[in-house]
Amino acid sequence: MLTRQMDATTGTKRRASPGTANDTRDRILRAAEELFAAKGIDGVSLREINRAARQNNTGAVQYHFGDRDGLVRGVIAKHRRDSEPRRHALLDQYEEAGQEDLRALAAALVLPIAAKLADPNGGREYLQIAGEYYSRPASFAELVPQRDPHSSMERWNRLLDRMIPREGRTVLRTRAAAIRFTFGELARRAAARRTRDDRLFTSHLIDLVTALLSTQPSEPTQRLLQ
Repeated sequence: MLTRQMDATTGTKRRASPGTANDTRDRILRAAEELFAAKGIDGVSLREINRAARQNNTGAVQYHFGDRDGLVRGVIAKHRRDSEPRRHALLDQYEEAGQEDLRALAAALVLPIAAKLADPNGGREYLQIAGEYYSRPASFAELVPQRDPHSSMERWNRLLDRMIPREGRTVLRTRAAAIRFTFGELARRAAARRTRDDRLFTSHLIDLVTALLSTQPSEPTQRLLQ
Protein backbone atom coordinates (compact mmCIF):
# COMPACT_ATOMS: atom_id res chain seq x y z
CA MET A 1 0.00 0.00 0.00
CA LEU A 2 1.43 3.36 -1.03
CA THR A 3 1.52 6.14 1.54
CA ARG A 4 1.71 9.88 1.02
CA GLN A 5 4.64 11.98 2.21
CA MET A 6 5.17 15.74 2.25
CA ASP A 7 7.35 17.12 -0.54
CA ALA A 8 9.88 19.43 1.14
CA THR A 9 10.16 21.76 -1.89
CA THR A 10 6.51 22.23 -2.83
CA GLY A 11 4.73 21.61 0.47
CA THR A 12 2.33 19.25 -1.28
CA LYS A 13 1.78 15.57 -0.61
CA ARG A 14 3.41 13.08 -2.92
CA ARG A 15 3.10 9.33 -3.23
CA ALA A 16 5.86 7.41 -1.48
CA SER A 17 7.88 5.00 -3.54
CA PRO A 18 6.77 1.34 -3.45
CA GLY A 19 10.00 0.36 -1.73
CA THR A 20 9.33 2.49 1.35
CA ALA A 21 6.88 0.11 3.04
CA ASN A 22 9.08 -2.88 2.21
CA ASP A 23 12.13 -1.15 3.68
CA THR A 24 10.21 -0.47 6.87
CA ARG A 25 9.04 -4.08 7.11
CA ASP A 26 12.60 -5.31 6.57
CA ARG A 27 13.98 -3.06 9.33
CA ILE A 28 11.28 -4.22 11.73
CA LEU A 29 11.90 -7.87 10.90
CA ARG A 30 15.65 -7.50 11.41
CA ALA A 31 15.16 -5.78 14.75
CA ALA A 32 12.68 -8.47 15.81
CA GLU A 33 15.09 -11.24 14.84
CA GLU A 34 17.87 -9.80 16.96
CA LEU A 35 15.73 -9.03 20.00
CA PHE A 36 13.60 -12.20 19.97
CA ALA A 37 16.75 -14.31 19.66
CA ALA A 38 18.51 -12.46 22.48
CA LYS A 39 15.60 -12.16 24.94
CA GLY A 40 13.00 -14.70 23.86
CA ILE A 41 9.73 -14.16 22.04
CA ASP A 42 7.91 -12.97 25.16
CA GLY A 43 10.90 -11.15 26.63
CA VAL A 44 10.78 -8.03 24.48
CA SER A 45 8.04 -5.46 23.91
CA LEU A 46 6.79 -4.35 20.52
CA ARG A 47 7.71 -0.81 21.51
CA GLU A 48 11.31 -1.91 22.04
CA ILE A 49 11.34 -3.53 18.60
CA ASN A 50 9.88 -0.38 17.10
CA ARG A 51 12.68 1.70 18.65
CA ALA A 52 15.37 -0.74 17.52
CA ALA A 53 14.00 -0.48 13.98
CA ARG A 54 14.30 3.34 14.25
CA GLN A 55 10.63 3.97 13.58
CA ASN A 56 9.21 7.34 14.59
CA ASN A 57 5.69 6.03 14.16
CA THR A 58 4.96 4.20 17.42
CA GLY A 59 2.39 2.01 15.68
CA ALA A 60 4.66 0.82 12.87
CA VAL A 61 4.96 -2.75 14.14
CA GLN A 62 1.20 -3.09 14.61
CA TYR A 63 0.54 -1.51 11.22
CA HIS A 64 2.73 -3.98 9.35
CA PHE A 65 2.31 -7.14 11.45
CA GLY A 66 -0.71 -6.69 13.70
CA ASP A 67 0.66 -8.15 16.94
CA ARG A 68 3.53 -10.14 18.43
CA ASP A 69 2.34 -13.42 16.90
CA GLY A 70 2.04 -11.80 13.49
CA LEU A 71 5.57 -10.47 13.81
CA VAL A 72 6.96 -13.91 14.70
CA ARG A 73 5.11 -15.38 11.73
CA GLY A 74 6.63 -12.64 9.59
CA VAL A 75 10.13 -13.69 10.66
CA ILE A 76 9.35 -17.33 9.92
CA ALA A 77 7.79 -16.52 6.54
CA LYS A 78 10.88 -14.53 5.57
CA HIS A 79 13.15 -17.52 6.06
CA ARG A 80 10.70 -20.12 4.80
CA ARG A 81 10.97 -18.47 1.40
CA ASP A 82 14.51 -19.91 1.29
CA SER A 83 13.88 -23.32 2.84
CA GLU A 84 10.82 -24.21 0.74
CA PRO A 85 12.56 -24.36 -2.67
CA ARG A 86 15.59 -26.08 -1.12
CA ARG A 87 13.42 -28.84 0.33
CA HIS A 88 11.42 -29.25 -2.88
CA ALA A 89 14.71 -29.66 -4.79
CA LEU A 90 15.86 -32.39 -2.39
CA LEU A 91 12.49 -34.14 -2.66
CA ASP A 92 12.73 -33.95 -6.46
CA GLN A 93 16.06 -35.77 -6.23
CA TYR A 94 14.55 -38.31 -3.85
CA GLU A 95 11.67 -39.11 -6.18
CA GLU A 96 13.94 -39.27 -9.22
CA ALA A 97 16.09 -41.87 -7.42
CA GLY A 98 13.00 -44.08 -7.27
CA GLN A 99 13.76 -45.91 -4.02
CA GLU A 100 12.75 -45.54 -0.40
CA ASP A 101 15.56 -44.00 1.63
CA LEU A 102 14.77 -42.83 5.13
CA ARG A 103 18.06 -40.99 5.57
CA ALA A 104 17.46 -39.06 2.35
CA LEU A 105 14.09 -37.93 3.72
CA ALA A 106 15.72 -37.02 7.02
CA ALA A 107 18.22 -34.94 5.06
CA ALA A 108 15.38 -33.24 3.18
CA LEU A 109 13.99 -32.17 6.54
CA VAL A 110 17.26 -31.05 8.09
CA LEU A 111 19.37 -29.50 5.34
CA PRO A 112 17.10 -26.61 4.26
CA ILE A 113 16.82 -25.50 7.89
CA ALA A 114 20.49 -26.09 8.72
CA ALA A 115 21.44 -23.85 5.78
CA LYS A 116 20.30 -20.94 7.94
CA LEU A 117 23.39 -21.39 10.12
CA ALA A 118 25.34 -19.71 7.32
CA ASP A 119 22.74 -17.08 6.42
CA PRO A 120 24.05 -13.63 7.46
CA ASN A 121 20.61 -12.08 7.04
CA GLY A 122 19.20 -13.21 10.38
CA GLY A 123 19.54 -16.94 9.78
CA ARG A 124 20.98 -17.89 13.16
CA GLU A 125 18.52 -15.64 14.95
CA TYR A 126 15.67 -17.26 13.01
CA LEU A 127 16.77 -20.72 14.15
CA GLN A 128 16.65 -19.65 17.79
CA ILE A 129 13.22 -18.08 17.33
CA ALA A 130 11.84 -21.07 15.42
CA GLY A 131 13.20 -23.46 18.05
CA GLU A 132 11.25 -21.61 20.73
CA TYR A 133 8.15 -21.04 18.61
CA TYR A 134 7.73 -24.62 17.44
CA SER A 135 8.16 -25.97 20.96
CA ARG A 136 4.65 -24.62 21.58
CA PRO A 137 1.94 -27.15 20.61
CA ALA A 138 -0.35 -24.57 19.02
CA SER A 139 2.49 -23.14 16.94
CA PHE A 140 3.84 -26.54 15.92
CA ALA A 141 0.58 -27.31 14.14
CA GLU A 142 1.33 -24.44 11.74
CA LEU A 143 4.53 -26.11 10.55
CA VAL A 144 2.69 -28.56 8.32
CA PRO A 145 -0.17 -26.76 6.53
CA GLN A 146 -2.26 -29.82 5.73
CA ARG A 147 -4.42 -28.00 3.21
CA ASP A 148 -1.55 -26.55 1.20
CA PRO A 149 -0.51 -29.06 -1.50
CA HIS A 150 2.39 -26.79 -2.47
CA SER A 151 4.05 -26.94 0.96
CA SER A 152 7.35 -28.81 1.00
CA MET A 153 6.59 -30.13 4.48
CA GLU A 154 3.24 -31.51 3.34
CA ARG A 155 5.03 -33.21 0.44
CA TRP A 156 7.69 -34.53 2.84
CA ASN A 157 4.96 -35.99 5.04
CA ARG A 158 3.25 -37.73 2.11
CA LEU A 159 6.52 -39.39 1.09
CA LEU A 160 7.23 -40.40 4.67
CA ASP A 161 3.75 -41.96 4.95
CA ARG A 162 4.99 -44.85 2.80
CA MET A 163 7.58 -45.87 5.43
CA ILE A 164 6.28 -44.81 8.85
CA PRO A 165 3.67 -47.16 10.37
CA ARG A 166 0.22 -45.75 10.91
CA GLU A 167 0.45 -45.83 14.73
CA GLY A 168 3.69 -43.84 14.49
CA ARG A 169 1.79 -41.07 12.73
CA THR A 170 -1.46 -40.90 14.67
CA VAL A 171 -0.67 -42.01 18.24
CA LEU A 172 3.05 -41.93 18.97
CA ARG A 173 3.79 -38.89 16.79
CA THR A 174 7.26 -40.10 15.85
CA ARG A 175 7.77 -37.56 13.08
CA ALA A 176 6.61 -34.69 15.27
CA ALA A 177 9.32 -35.62 17.77
CA ALA A 178 11.87 -35.73 14.94
CA ILE A 179 10.85 -32.29 13.66
CA ARG A 180 10.93 -30.72 17.12
CA PHE A 181 14.30 -32.32 17.78
CA THR A 182 15.63 -30.86 14.51
CA PHE A 183 14.57 -27.33 15.38
CA GLY A 184 15.74 -27.68 18.98
CA GLU A 185 19.23 -28.87 18.03
CA LEU A 186 19.62 -26.22 15.35
CA ALA A 187 18.47 -23.53 17.79
CA ARG A 188 21.10 -24.71 20.26
CA ARG A 189 23.77 -24.66 17.57
CA ALA A 190 22.75 -21.20 16.38
CA ALA A 191 22.97 -19.80 19.92
CA ALA A 192 26.47 -21.20 20.46
CA ARG A 193 29.74 -19.71 19.29
CA ARG A 194 30.16 -19.80 15.53
CA THR A 195 32.31 -22.52 14.08
CA ARG A 196 34.18 -22.62 10.78
CA ASP A 197 32.31 -25.68 9.52
CA ASP A 198 28.89 -27.09 10.41
CA ARG A 199 29.02 -30.12 8.11
CA LEU A 200 29.87 -32.69 10.80
CA PHE A 201 27.17 -31.34 13.10
CA THR A 202 24.60 -31.37 10.30
CA SER A 203 25.48 -34.89 9.11
CA HIS A 204 25.22 -36.25 12.64
CA LEU A 205 21.90 -34.45 13.12
CA ILE A 206 20.60 -36.19 10.00
CA ASP A 207 21.76 -39.52 11.48
CA LEU A 208 19.90 -38.81 14.71
CA VAL A 209 16.73 -37.75 12.90
CA THR A 210 16.90 -40.91 10.77
CA ALA A 211 17.14 -42.97 13.96
CA LEU A 212 14.17 -41.17 15.46
CA LEU A 213 12.06 -41.70 12.37
CA SER A 214 12.97 -45.40 12.19
CA THR A 215 12.25 -46.10 15.86
CA GLN A 216 9.92 -49.08 16.28
CA PRO A 217 7.66 -49.36 19.34
CA SER A 218 9.03 -51.72 21.98
CA GLU A 219 6.95 -54.56 23.40
CA PRO A 220 5.93 -52.52 26.48
CA THR A 221 4.88 -49.65 24.20
CA GLN A 222 2.96 -52.03 21.93
CA ARG A 223 1.06 -53.39 24.91
CA LEU A 224 0.11 -49.89 25.97
CA LEU A 225 -1.00 -49.08 22.44
CA GLN A 226 -3.34 -52.04 22.50
